[in-house]
Amino acid sequence: MADVELRTRVNGIARRDTVPPRLTLADFLRVNCGLTGTHLGCEHGVCGACTVLLDGEAVRACLVFAVQADGSEVTTVEGIASADGQLSVVQAAFREHHGLQCGFCTPGFVVSVTAFLAGHPKPTDEEIRAALSGNLCRCTGYQGIVNAVRAAADSQDPI
Repeated sequence: MADVELRTRVNGIARRDTVPPRLTLADFLRVNCGLTGTHLGCEHGVCGACTVLLDGEAVRACLVFAVQADGSEVTTVEGIASADGQLSVVQAAFREHHGLQCGFCTPGFVVSVTAFLAGHPKPTDEEIRAALSGNLCRCTGYQGIVNAVRAAADSQDPI
């Protein structure tokens, strides 16, 4: 198969590459873009470590081909903070409420929670737990992560 031209924006920066048609978005981000915050855990879409935003929607980058992002905006965990490096509300809450643990799963959680709170600015604890169920952490009982999401939701400006 011939390589395919890809034009996308990654964390606000225009990218133009020629990639194999079966290259995953996760591998494109890690290898071609040098953005190693997108972690590969299970490579089956189960663990959530590779979660990125594709046009604002949380997706598993290990299950999406890079060419499927053609013409789209991709946001990785590196693009969640502000341009001056100030942590997002979600990132700051994870730091403050000990939701980081070893850190391997953290990027996927941060991206997933960012997308979740965009659509559910005032979630219940039950909704938070349901939203977190798509991401796996092997280090914790999740209480610090739940507390971080609650704090991030409570600290956001009212809509």
